[in-house]
Amino acid sequence: MPPRLVTYGCPSAREESLIQVTRCNGTTWPLVLLVGAALLATGCPSKNTGEEVMAKVNDRKILASEVDKYFKNQTAGAPQQPTKEQADALKLNILRQLIDEEILMQRAEKLGLLATDEEIDRKLNDARQPYSPEEFGKRLAERNITLDDFKRELRRSVTVEKVINKEITSKINVTEADIDDYYNNHKAEFNLIEPRFQLAQIVVTSMPLPDNQAVKEGKAQNDVDAKRKIQQVLNRLDSGDDFASLAMKYSEDPQTANSGGDMGPVPQSGLQGTVPGEAAIKLKPGQYSGIIATPDPSHKFTIYRIVKLISKEPAGQRDINDPRVRQFIHDQLIERREQLLKEAYYDVVRDQAKIDNYYAEQILKSTGTATQTK
Repeated sequence: MPPRLVTYGCPSAREESLIQVTRCNGTTWPLVLLVGAALLATGCPSKNTGEEVMAKVNDRKILASEVDKYFKNQTAGAPQQPTKEQADALKLNILRQLIDEEILMQRAEKLGLLATDEEIDRKLNDARQPYSPEEFGKRLAERNITLDDFKRELRRSVTVEKVINKEITSKINVTEADIDDYYNNHKAEFNLIEPRFQLAQIVVTSMPLPDNQAVKEGKAQNDVDAKRKIQQVLNRLDSGDDFASLAMKYSEDPQTANSGGDMGPVPQSGLQGTVPGEAAIKLKPGQYSGIIATPDPSHKFTIYRIVKLISKEPAGQRDINDPRVRQFIHDQLIERREQLLKEAYYDVVRDQAKIDNYYAEQILKSTGTATQTK
């Protein structure tokens, strides 16, 4: 999940929307079409395997099977089949990302920055940590990938991150003067007119999901299951288990579960008037609530929550010497410069590579043919 950044300033449309900064890690991209399964993409056949080649980066092939695997992963559980245009657009986006990754993988070879087996093993162990072997295997199956596929994703991700760090991030320098200048030019942004709460939650609902929809391990399918599950979570918290780990494993809220239940910063006014919010206001940092039961807006099922207060910031002007303020500005400046340099870097390395996108050529040709025959 992208890291959440605390925003400072008066409550406005800008402030009330959480700022999220997405780091390019080579394996995450914004695929916005939630559509069902579609036909396999077609491209240029590989002379060696007979398998379709959708693109080439220098002498490296990107096969249709790889694109289709990501396509199925993104569209699993969708309620309807896509149109051909939707499927083509989604696959084209996936292919572009794979091309960019392959460019950086080849760059990593030249720089001696390919991920090592030890680095991959550490990442794999971190990913496995919150789950039993059976649960982890099921999660891979829900994504339509094998363990070898997952390790290849990790290898790409770690390798691309190493290249970006060496070629871009390590060269960015933010000085104390830069931080001072930013604060002086944006001082109003660091004035909180009301307290700000950093919250996390674990959510369980009694809403059953269709049998054909991939769900998290142990999804409650009725109210009895939901009550039992949330009580088990509370018992484990009382026994000293880590809140974030339990949220990642058991929470049924897709927006917060993968980030350990982190809800980001919430102004006090955003909590008042709701049962979970009022309970959170009464907590001290580090404390968690009991089980909070509320009906969903349609009153068709019940939502059970456990809320934790991570930290609380009082209202008032934040001083420039506040370490949190200086760190926030530092991170903001790094992120902005890094994003700009990444865009420029990708443009340069693309220009230096020989790219053949057979799938894009095919789409263009078929569209042109269809247009001419009308």
